[in-house]
Formats: sequence, structure tokens, C-alpha cells
Amino acid sequence: MALTSKNKIDPAFSMSSMTDIIFLLLIFFMLTSSFITPSGLNVNLPSSKKSEIVMQKVSVTITEDLEFLVNNKEISRNALESVLKQELANGEGEGVVVLHVDKSVPTEFFVEAAGIATALNAKVSIATQPAER
Repeated sequence: MALTSKNKIDPAFSMSSMTDIIFLLLIFFMLTSSFITPSGLNVNLPSSKKSEIVMQKVSVTITEDLEFLVNNKEISRNALESVLKQELANGEGEGVVVLHVDKSVPTEFFVEAAGIATALNAKVSIATQPAER
């Protein structure tokens, strides 16, 4: 007496669900990696206990040689207000200005740049390095 089963099991492994998961992970990492915009300039940032990453719209950099840069384009100190006004007008929604100020720069230059951004109704954030423990 031969017993045969009518239900045959296919031993092949379906990879379609695995490719869906890999695709979703790829999309997730591509989207989250674009939120971090590092500054390409060599600026020695001050350190702080808590350092948050802010979605920056306008980046203002002040180097130790007192060079002013807006979105990595060198400008003069006197043109800072007009360039910031133009950059903030181009953006949609709320303006966010991230200040990348070298820690050897005198405080008056930092306060001047922050004051100009605040006068233009932009939120000001300071770029720092996380403190080493």
C-alpha cells in the first residue's frame, strides 16, 4: 500500500519579501542621510555637553581669520545682512540660520551675526562639537 500526499510542498525559498525589506531600508537611509549637512570648511567649533543636529537652511561661517561665508560663499562683513535677507527670502517657511563660528573668534563678531539673523526673524542655532567624555 503506497501512501502519497496530495499536498506537495515547494522547497524553493521566495526572496520577494527580503528584497522589499532591503528596498525599504535603502530608502530610509537615503532620506535620513540627507538631513545632515556638514560644513566643508575647517572651523574649530567649540564643544558642548549636548549637541543636536538642526536642519539648516542658511549656514553662516566665521573663520579664525575673520572671513565671513554664507552657504560656503565668501562675503564681506558689511554685506552679511543683505545676503542673509536674500537667502532667507528664497527659502520656504521658517528661516533657520546655523552659525559655524571658530572658537578663537571674538564674541562681538558672533553676536553681530546672530543679531542680524534675529532681526530678520530667523531662528539662530550654534554649531558645536559634542564634548568628549
